[in-house]
Amino acid sequence: MIQHVKATDSPAHVHEIVRLAEQELKGLESERAQIMKRIGAVRKAIIGLADLFGADLVSEEALGLANPKKRAGRGAGITKGCRLVLMKAEKPMSAREVCRMLQIEYPDCIANHRDPVASVTTVLSRLVRYGEATVLAVERGRRRWKWAVNTEAPYESAMPAGTSSFKNQ
Repeated sequence: MIQHVKATDSPAHVHEIVRLAEQELKGLESERAQIMKRIGAVRKAIIGLADLFGADLVSEEALGLANPKKRAGRGAGITKGCRLVLMKAEKPMSAREVCRMLQIEYPDCIANHRDPVASVTTVLSRLVRYGEATVLAVERGRRRWKWAVNTEAPYESAMPAGTSSFKNQ
């Protein structure tokens, strides 16, 4: 029979270990959010440079990392697809709008989802937790998401003024 130890019965050092583990987890989550923001900025810069100066300027490997190719399987690439759609968006988008853009630009990533809008909403909420997207409340409690990564990152500061990382749609 397994005995459960009450928190009040635990030695003080166990409490300290748990407290330190919680602190480390919070720190790692924060680091991950910062890294994801940097990854998004670098991806956007690579795609923008390829759009601006031609894809032959960028290696196939870098293009593959920046703009992942469609993969087979349920949900494959939906997070990356949502990232790319938000990066290209000129204004905040609803989950339905993101879903429509995914169906146009990356149809394989949501083809096998029973409820693509629910899947996209889940991914968008996760991107908010990562610090990559921002959610805005609009009329009647509806939400819209926008890309939160600073596009004025050092990677894009070398781009000529007035140039866009993505072609207008």
